[in-house]
Amino acid sequence: MFENLSDRLGGVLRGLRNRGRLTAADVEEVLAEVRTALLEADVNVSVVRDVIDEIRQNSVGATASNALNPGQQVIKIVNDQLVAMLGGETLKITYAGQPPTVVLMAGLQGSGKTTSAAKLAGWFKSQGRQPLLVGADLQRPAAVEQLRVLGAQLNVPVFSQPGDPVATAKLGLAEAKRIGRDVLIVDTAGRLAIDAEMMHQVKEISRAIQPKFTFLVVDAMTGQDAVTVAQAFDSTLSIDGVIMSKLDGDARGGAALSVKHVLGKPIAFASTGEKLDAFEQFHPDRMASRILGMGDMLTLIEQAEKVFEKEKAEAAAAKMLEGEFTLEDFLEQLQQLKKMGSLQGVIGMMPGVPKEMKNAEIPDDQLKRTEAIIFSMTPQERAKPELINGSRRVRISKGSGTTVADVNRLVKQFGEMKKMIKQMGNKGGRGGKGSKVGGINDDLAAALGSRLGPR
Repeated sequence: MFENLSDRLGGVLRGLRNRGRLTAADVEEVLAEVRTALLEADVNVSVVRDVIDEIRQNSVGATASNALNPGQQVIKIVNDQLVAMLGGETLKITYAGQPPTVVLMAGLQGSGKTTSAAKLAGWFKSQGRQPLLVGADLQRPAAVEQLRVLGAQLNVPVFSQPGDPVATAKLGLAEAKRIGRDVLIVDTAGRLAIDAEMMHQVKEISRAIQPKFTFLVVDAMTGQDAVTVAQAFDSTLSIDGVIMSKLDGDARGGAALSVKHVLGKPIAFASTGEKLDAFEQFHPDRMASRILGMGDMLTLIEQAEKVFEKEKAEAAAAKMLEGEFTLEDFLEQLQQLKKMGSLQGVIGMMPGVPKEMKNAEIPDDQLKRTEAIIFSMTPQERAKPELINGSRRVRISKGSGTTVADVNRLVKQFGEMKKMIKQMGNKGGRGGKGSKVGGINDDLAAALGSRLGPR
């Protein structure tokens, strides 16, 4: 999502970066391009109008900044407006003084509501909480079973009983208190379209359990229809935030860019893939940075910290900076990289990565092929790739089911990568060991940099 918008805005703003002077005509030309880009992304027309007006007003004084040249100032203004469009600040999740903290999930059938309920439970669990899922969607026969299957995968208990959804939700709340669960997530019934019966039922459930948070799940692929649905639910429930499902799809992104401005409620979470851990809090500033092609280092670092063991990362960094990093170490990094999701997604969060690389198709078997080549090497060859002569390359290629050219490419890329990361280590590191300030430094420079090797 946002690829087309990112391409359009990136092209417009690249031409501004080194402009020392901007005329009023230049600003209007930029605004026309930004307006077109937003409309093509299916952003609500009234939202586009307001945003363009804001950018125009703020750009008037662009030449007055001493820190930035006028072109850079306009880029900053556009970035700030994107952040505002996407919600401004990340929704802060607080907890009830008297557990459990109750969360009500609402949405239309097919929006990804039940899956999002399970993913949200997984997120709370990652925060050290003990969630309980309640299946109050008794309208769709397979909904409770789906929730039980997902709950089992997460090792999160699921409560449900046949009959009345309101009674089920109330009993679920009592069960959470009985077994000491501190977060209760209630999945409710949806319909293919908004109707009075559905809205009445979800309203009654809300009255019965008094949720601290009411989240509406909307399918990002539905475009402006998602905003209309959100308005209808909010008039009944007064939702606290939106969970945007299928944000990894190929939709244009207009719903995500319009919902806060139209509804006045933020996007709280986003589902970014099919796996249960492909779910994250929505950070407007980070998403705006991605859209403008500036990367998203904070999310990348957070994802790395989840899957990479600190001691191993530091040991790998030390080896790499000393020029002792081996293909055995590289193999271990690759195996952990797979836990972060797709390589293309990781690359997309790196700042300064060329558009061609971000858009390049990276087959899922690319990492597997690289692993196979390294597995086919002897311990000595992994430690000293320079030992790999012509006959060894033939043996390795046959053992891994690849070609000699594949082996040559990996050995060459590994050597170049070692040099590059060592240079990064020598230049960086101002933020201290493992610092998150000033870019990727020290162990993260080495660890994250190494993961781009197998492309």
